[in-house]
Amino acid sequence: MGKMGEKLDIDFVVSTGDNFYDNGLRSVHDLAFEESFTDIYTANSLQKQWYSVLGNHDYRGDAEAQLSPLLTKIDTRWLCLRSFIVNAELAEIIFVDTTPFVKSYFQDPEDHIYDWRGINPRKHYIANLLKDVECALRESNAKWKIVVGHHAIKSVGHHGDTKELATHLLPILKANNVDFYMNGHDHCLEHISDTESPIQFLTSGAGSKAWRGDVKQLNREGLKFFYDGQGFMSVQLTQSNAEIAFYDVDGKILHRWNAFKQFGDHSSI
Repeated sequence: MGKMGEKLDIDFVVSTGDNFYDNGLRSVHDLAFEESFTDIYTANSLQKQWYSVLGNHDYRGDAEAQLSPLLTKIDTRWLCLRSFIVNAELAEIIFVDTTPFVKSYFQDPEDHIYDWRGINPRKHYIANLLKDVECALRESNAKWKIVVGHHAIKSVGHHGDTKELATHLLPILKANNVDFYMNGHDHCLEHISDTESPIQFLTSGAGSKAWRGDVKQLNREGLKFFYDGQGFMSVQLTQSNAEIAFYDVDGKILHRWNAFKQFGDHSSI
């Protein structure tokens, strides 16, 4: 990542959640913050702003610790909020807190204890979040509209589709001309084109642990790329072009895809 970050002269880094595996942080004083973040991403090119969302594993610890400005004092790169918007000039990136959407974490948590402070009542939280996302997308004049969440809307990986997001979030994305939905959760790299809209579903969840051979419905319609090893993704944007690239751990490009825009229209190759 450091080498590619230097080559591409990146502006910032996006983390798609499960920032601290396996059970988040214990507190703002947890040494895992520095051991798994500050001491790992040491390349000069990665000393830029990091934007992070919470994953389901982050909710198994002290979720609010990751949201604390005290962590930013430890490492100024760190910014993690439940849901927020980054205006990156050419693009507006809307980060969505997807973990509360998933019913099973509430109804069947197994042996896990989730930190639901600030979430309950769940239905009220989700309704307000969806309203905010819809309003932000509707009012956006950005050339590119990008939504980032931890859970996949569409995936052929271990977890598969997140039906709650497909039901409640996806219609809002379609209605508001979102270009890309980016997520983690499944420990793989994926590119799936929506068959009913221009939306591209991009999974980048292979930054640490990868699940070899854990694939569902590999021949699914719209699947452009799947890789069950470790790696990461880059996004380069101009007024008229977006280039998405997926890399393995050595920086080898595994898949590259371009989208073009002319006067607000979508086209791709």
